[in-house]
Amino acid sequence: MKTSLHRTLAILAIGWTAATWAAEPAKLPKLVDLGADKCIPCKTMAPILEGLKKEYAGKFDVEFIDVWKNPAPGKQYKIKLIPTQIFFDASGKEVFRHEGFFGKEDILAKWKELGVDVTGGTATAGIVRETPVAADARPRESVCFMCDENVNPKLRTVVKGQSEQRILCGPHCYFIYLSSIVGADSKAEEAKVSVTDWASGSLVPATTAHYLYGMDAKGRPTIQAFADKAAATKQQQSSPGNLLGWDVLRSKEMATRCAFCDRAVYPEDACGVKFGTTHGHGCCTHCSMGVAARLKQDIEVEAKDGLTGELIRVKTLDGQIASLEPATAVAWFGQKKGADGKWVSAGCFKQGFFVNEANLQKWLEARPAMTGRQITIAQALADKMKLTPEQIAKACKLGECQ
Repeated sequence: MKTSLHRTLAILAIGWTAATWAAEPAKLPKLVDLGADKCIPCKTMAPILEGLKKEYAGKFDVEFIDVWKNPAPGKQYKIKLIPTQIFFDASGKEVFRHEGFFGKEDILAKWKELGVDVTGGTATAGIVRETPVAADARPRESVCFMCDENVNPKLRTVVKGQSEQRILCGPHCYFIYLSSIVGADSKAEEAKVSVTDWASGSLVPATTAHYLYGMDAKGRPTIQAFADKAAATKQQQSSPGNLLGWDVLRSKEMATRCAFCDRAVYPEDACGVKFGTTHGHGCCTHCSMGVAARLKQDIEVEAKDGLTGELIRVKTLDGQIASLEPATAVAWFGQKKGADGKWVSAGCFKQGFFVNEANLQKWLEARPAMTGRQITIAQALADKMKLTPEQIAKACKLGECQ
């Protein structure tokens, strides 16, 4: 402890320079975080740094420098923003730097990438599920093609194709489906859709039905379809709402779109995304990260824990994570194997953010058929930032989602 204190005092006395490293080579790789104790993302980094310092003592050193109180290191290393993390090898040579918030798993992954074994082979890669814990035994006709939820027979919506029909859990998932078709001809597509008459249980053409449009306790729209307007009016007496025709229903359902993939979404289901002074939505947690890639702008995201609904806040800067609250938050990347055996995205409904790994684990326990892997939120952003404009244009479209 005295040696470390003396060395720190010596550094402060002579100034932080590259010569300091050369004169007194480090015996271990070192992570130096340059920030300030009053900077919000720096405060988020503080418990991560403390945890790394204790957990990986003897593997690599961790040091925090407050550049507001001690500006010399910031000037020496040309720090543009805080926090900035600089990785040094055992000789004191800088081998990598990162600006903004940097999570624990991202730091460990970077050490591994740099060829430094800081874990001794004991670290885990998070939760990975390549095969289902249990097969999904539900009859396919009772499972929604879009969201994978159970289909209520009274809300069943059917899209007829040339060789098959697709079953959806209700009109809302139909509009998500419609907005997922590349170059969709709305009139041609709508001619293929039938909805279930709430009164009789029979299928009727969607475009001729009458819709009782209400709202549940969470503010989410409810939609009941009727072949006969008189039956809809009678139901309105016990289920308050407005009677709408198909054109008005379509206008309302398609009014709010994902700022990344352009799919129809209810705000109650979506992530809030702020870009500049504009507020928008991401239809899922991963699409919310994609807004930064599509618009080439810094964004702020408010997402809900997939299990508890707790808020997770993310800010980006120049395509990287600038801050994350809570710092323990993780992402789930739902994946499935394609026909060629390669892993592809399982779609927006199979993604999520969680305040910690324990919540993710509980969420997965209720979804034994789910496959995919745990990743960091920084990786979720990085994956989107790698997409080309052509890939972004096809994002989340049927047959195109990768």
